[in-house]
Amino acid sequence: MLVRNKSAFIKGVILTITFGVVLVLMFLPLFNGDNALRAADDLFNSISKGSTNFIPDLLKKNEAFKGTAVSVKLGYSSETTAENAAKILSAAGASAQKENGKLTVSGDLNQILAAALTDSGKMFANNEEPLREKYGLSGKEAMYTWWYSLKEMDKDLTRQHKFKEAAFIAEVMKKGVEVGYNFFGIKSMEARNQIGMLTFAMIFYVVYTLWWGVAILYLFEGIGMQLKHSAKKEV
Repeated sequence: MLVRNKSAFIKGVILTITFGVVLVLMFLPLFNGDNALRAADDLFNSISKGSTNFIPDLLKKNEAFKGTAVSVKLGYSSETTAENAAKILSAAGASAQKENGKLTVSGDLNQILAAALTDSGKMFANNEEPLREKYGLSGKEAMYTWWYSLKEMDKDLTRQHKFKEAAFIAEVMKKGVEVGYNFFGIKSMEARNQIGMLTFAMIFYVVYTLWWGVAILYLFEGIGMQLKHSAKKEV
């Protein structure tokens, strides 16, 4: 390979090597046993958790459904999930009977959703023991069962044209059950308490991206490749 601009080429090589060294360091377990990528992912997940606790507001909205009786037929993909569903729905005060391969559920919508949100709140707080004691299931098994059951309830109530109830069930699924499931085991942090680390992470991301771009630019310049505007052709 012919080097036409030695100074630029050396700069490109140095930037490429240092970029590679930093990249290797980022994959080493230097942050309490985690690498930089995992540590950054945990940080952003913790900050995200600090701003996604919608469960108290959902419990307040659920008060509007006190005394709202529902009767639905829920289909399940497995016998185990159906049995778990009968267990948690019965614990929520509903009647759950197996019939023709489906679970026929009747009860007060407020009580059913209050139980789902209470369990979601415990999972969000990283406390699955009450769910284990109540249902004999792991926290995530119980959350999955709630999610599947509410999804089926949403479908059946929509079929019954009970759109208000179905819409709130969908909201409980997304902002309650899914949040409790996804953030279980993650420590909660507030962004305002991590301003320094967030600022460093964003600056580092920009600088590191430019670092590689400048390295490529110098390497190409060193071997004589340059970007130039083509000459304008006169007609």
